[in-house]
Amino acid sequence: MGKVAVLFRLMPRGLETDLAAVARALPASLPNGVTVRGSQVKDVAFGLRSLLVSVVMDDTGGVLESTEHALAKLPDVESVEVMEEGLL
Repeated sequence: MGKVAVLFRLMPRGLETDLAAVARALPASLPNGVTVRGSQVKDVAFGLRSLLVSVVMDDTGGVLESTEHALAKLPDVESVEVMEEGLL
């Protein structure tokens, strides 16, 4: 079993969403065995920004989906998209 790095893009519910607060809530919301490698706020358009989150997890079935669902349940997160995925 190896490790997988995944880059997620979290889109906020609105322009006023505090993405720094969302980033602080990440570690506590993730399933066991998933660790945050980093996060970065990126401009999208017209004042809208997204939060890019890089995580590392075991290469086992269901972990990616459970992580995606956990991120989608964070307050003020409208949607979650897998941007990149690769073995470490």
